Amino acid sequence: MSEPRVGLRPVWRILIVWLVAAGTLLLLAWVLPGFSIDDVWSALAAAALLGLLNALVWPVLVRLALPLTVLTLGLAPLALNAAVIGLVAGLLPGVHLDGFWSGFAVTAGMTAVSMILTGLLALDDDAVVLRNLTRYAKAQATNETNSVPGVVFLQVDGLALAVLQRAIRDGNAPTLAGWLRRGSHRLIGWTTDWSSQTGASQAGILLGSNENMPAFRWLEKDTGTLFVSNRPRHAAAIERRQSTGKGLLHADGASRGNIFTGDAADAVLTMASAGRKHGRIGAGYYAYFSHPYATMHTLLGVLADAAREVHQAAVQRRRDVQPRVHRGGVYPLLRSFTTVLTRDVIVATLVGDMRAGRSVVYADFVGYDEVAHHSGVERYDALETLRRLDREFARLERAAAGCARPYELVVLSDHGQSQGATFRTRYGQTLEDVVQDAIGAPTKSPGATGTSDQAGQESWGYAGGALEEIAAGPGIAAKAVSKAANRHREAGGDVVLGPESGATDAPPEQRTRAAGDEPATEEAVVLASGNCGLVYLTRDPTRMSRERIDELYPALIPALRAHPGIGFLLVRSEDRGALALSAGGELELASGALTGADPLAGFGPYARRQVGRTDTFTHCPDIMVNSLWDEQTGEVAAFEELVGSHGGMGGEQSHPFVLYPSAWAAPDGDLFGAEAVHQQFRRWLAGLGHTAYDDASSVDEDVRSEEAPMAEVHDRGTPGGAGSC
Repeated sequence: MSEPRVGLRPVWRILIVWLVAAGTLLLLAWVLPGFSIDDVWSALAAAALLGLLNALVWPVLVRLALPLTVLTLGLAPLALNAAVIGLVAGLLPGVHLDGFWSGFAVTAGMTAVSMILTGLLALDDDAVVLRNLTRYAKAQATNETNSVPGVVFLQVDGLALAVLQRAIRDGNAPTLAGWLRRGSHRLIGWTTDWSSQTGASQAGILLGSNENMPAFRWLEKDTGTLFVSNRPRHAAAIERRQSTGKGLLHADGASRGNIFTGDAADAVLTMASAGRKHGRIGAGYYAYFSHPYATMHTLLGVLADAAREVHQAAVQRRRDVQPRVHRGGVYPLLRSFTTVLTRDVIVATLVGDMRAGRSVVYADFVGYDEVAHHSGVERYDALETLRRLDREFARLERAAAGCARPYELVVLSDHGQSQGATFRTRYGQTLEDVVQDAIGAPTKSPGATGTSDQAGQESWGYAGGALEEIAAGPGIAAKAVSKAANRHREAGGDVVLGPESGATDAPPEQRTRAAGDEPATEEAVVLASGNCGLVYLTRDPTRMSRERIDELYPALIPALRAHPGIGFLLVRSEDRGALALSAGGELELASGALTGADPLAGFGPYARRQVGRTDTFTHCPDIMVNSLWDEQTGEVAAFEELVGSHGGMGGEQSHPFVLYPSAWAAPDGDLFGAEAVHQQFRRWLAGLGHTAYDDASSVDEDVRSEEAPMAEVHDRGTPGGAGSC
């Protein structure tokens, strides 16, 4: 299918861009004190040389400075362009530049005018962006036709079904609304496990299993290993445990921006593959930033979104919007990293995938989730991010229409979010404080239980993963960035940026506690995943029973049950099995025997099943805690400093969605758990003619490895954690 011609003819377009660029240089020379041009001919020569250097030199510069692009959250290209301006001034006698910052100012002015001009020439920014995306993907394009439609799964991280429905109603997701109103798609919901977070959900959806993953981060007491789902080496170890080799993407599939690869051979910007040394490391970033238009388009988007965040945070402070959290420091740029930079790279990569005829692609867009964490689930900031992402889906739809192979688009979410003032804001103490007061002994909270005021923990995690991917690649630049990143490496070898970097002062080789060493002095390790808390008592190497806990720490369980910020907790009794406890009641999960009020009342019809499954996990904590859920206000109390949170139960966090083509067969019943979503996706793929998924009714459990070797993770003892997903 031929591409429609957009705007003016190419020759006229080049001529106009050249003349306007020369005019812009003259204007900037008149305005800026450190920049001057002798005459019009010098301006024309400078504009022509700039265009030539952008075409020939820019790709080389980007490859050399790609690590800086990630480290500076997209700002490095602006500095590179300033250097190119300086080179032009050095080559042309009629162009004069005083220094780097003058070149920086010229670059900023040229970039702004270029973007305005591009939009005016095409009269449609969407058309311009799409034209550039498809042009960049031509090298991958195939003319071979395939009657079996390819499928692109687009995950909107953290968007709940109810929030999407209201966004559609209110005009905040016009592309998705159009699909529903035209009848091309259907919208259904599904229910997560107790652990409503990306690690567990993506393991279930992409690999078919999230067994033994009680939360985003968990401690394996028998080895003292702390797992953090979005650390590259941890994600790789988790995938080795869960994978059968026949994940959702195993047959000509591709993973873009996910935690796990889904057994795809081609994985870009994916945590589980970030540390692998192979030819495509950093390919997603390089392929995108090697084109000046894409770079400047994204750069302006990063700067605009950072400014938008500063303004929106100021508005919340001025209006005293509650609840709210601190959003200062470098967070505006961190937010832009997820909402703009990674989004643009992933969209460009998806266009290339479709033009190459890829069979199955799964991409995760984390921008909405990031903004909702800090701004609020349905506040203007988050909905604006959703609107911008919806616009990208329209571009992908248009790109798919121009591909040789037909494509179906599926939009889904991995979990939702629930809002509320945090546990610490409400009660002036963290979950760790409550546990420490009750046991009268030191505790440790590696990662997040409301102890950090710094926003952007999750964004730091993604930035660290991106840096890890580039550092593992070949070439001088990769070696240089790997060396620079060593001071941010934790014991397991992962690059950890932000407030959790350098959680221990010892060098990496001294941070690992080997088997046989003296145990840590802390008697409890307290972890958090949104409004879900995990309490591990370190005296015993295995899970403690309720009776054992009462013997050693008689005040602990009563203190947790009585706390107004805690909805219920899970413990295991030696005689009665799994128990859900609250201030007013006690429920035996196996028998259903109830004493007093039902601790799980209000947490949904699947609550008993969700909690019961978690109890069977090998690494279930000694005590698992879920915060309050206020049905009147619709609020939870996160154990992390987040306005919108997920990871536990209560509210919309457990209710994500799937938006799929209406021609496909509807699921036979409710979809409970991410593993059920995986099986449904396999059935749909098989129904389309993807024969590799004809085994959709079963997965060979025996193929999964029992446990990835702990030596391949290395985070022993209680090292620092990372931002949750």
